[in-house]
Amino acid sequence: MLSDSLVELWRSTGIYGFLLPGGWGNFVMIAVGLLLLYLAINKEFEPLLLVPIGFGCILSNIPFAEIAAHTTLTGEMVDHAFHLHEVSGGFIGMFYDFGVSSGLFPLIIFMGVGAMTDFGPLLANPKTLLLGAAAQFGIFIALLGTVALEMIPGFSFVEGGMAQSILHVAGSIGIIGGADGPTAIYVTSRLAPNYLGAIAVAAYSYMALVPIIQPPIMKALTTEHERKIKMEQLRHVTKTEKIIFPVAVLFLCILLLPSATPLLGALMFGNLCKQSGVVDRLSNTMENALMNIVTIMLGLSVGSKMQAEKFLNVTTLGILALGLIAFAIGTTMGVLLAKLMNALSKKHPINPLIGSAGVSAVPMAARVSNKVGLEYDHENFLLMHAMGPNVAGVIGSAVAAGVLLALVPVFGA
Repeated sequence: MLSDSLVELWRSTGIYGFLLPGGWGNFVMIAVGLLLLYLAINKEFEPLLLVPIGFGCILSNIPFAEIAAHTTLTGEMVDHAFHLHEVSGGFIGMFYDFGVSSGLFPLIIFMGVGAMTDFGPLLANPKTLLLGAAAQFGIFIALLGTVALEMIPGFSFVEGGMAQSILHVAGSIGIIGGADGPTAIYVTSRLAPNYLGAIAVAAYSYMALVPIIQPPIMKALTTEHERKIKMEQLRHVTKTEKIIFPVAVLFLCILLLPSATPLLGALMFGNLCKQSGVVDRLSNTMENALMNIVTIMLGLSVGSKMQAEKFLNVTTLGILALGLIAFAIGTTMGVLLAKLMNALSKKHPINPLIGSAGVSAVPMAARVSNKVGLEYDHENFLLMHAMGPNVAGVIGSAVAAGVLLALVPVFGA
């Protein structure tokens, strides 16, 4: 009897779990989680994202703990009647079911982003809107790449009815290129929910790794002279302009692209609260307490999808690769368009480095543009100039999401 108890005790340990077939995968993913924590703490790569994602990755790969298990329904026959029982999952699984699968967390995040965002740099230099638009080009390149991969014999994203069509999956993968985690989650939860975990991990990973991914691309596409271009000081933007802007954007969205209004509506609501100056309690809550709470739950939820059995497979790795390509193309197109604008107009030159900020990773991409610029000229501060395309990228990714949500169900039916 004692020996049986010892055997059961042994079988309940994490050591035994790691020794089971496939247990090596959990060990590998825990190491990945530790790497993310190292990058966040030691290298300070977007710790607000990487600390919860890395820790969520570790927690979800602990054998037998079921911390990331989802709430499920089970049934049994009692007295000739079938009774349903809800079986609660792990606490991170509950976060995921409540906020990620439903698409609620992305909308709350967008409200917080709106409350934190100053669209003044964009209004002061409206042509930077084009840079934000150009950076969304990677979304549609990745979409086409996903469709092309589906044509390769033996490789399929839609086996077993995983999605309604390849366009549903392609649209979800393509949105990673906008480097906007909330938008990627929102779109995927509606187009290809079975791929939500992998796409959320890819989108947030590339958002957090902007300081690693973007600089080599920026330097490869620009000359030293271009990196040293100094831009004119931005004009003063009045409070009236800042108040009218979110309302005008919302009405344009309502008239032209209603499918994007959940995201853009949340963004503009948060921004209007900030700029109006009469509801400080609301804007402060959105950009601080509410944003921080949701970021904690969202980060842990995203990390929980890095479970070995779901992460270490060809499909997930293919999604990560396509997402990286989309993100790289978005960065490239922003820089190239800035160079083209300089070639077409010699007045008011644009430092091409700010073109890379057209992706929606706010304010990380703008900070990277500024940092690279300072490497070549210690007095060339590009941060406020880069915020123009950066906040334009937020709007651009939401618009791209609306286009995908409107067109994919039609053409992918």
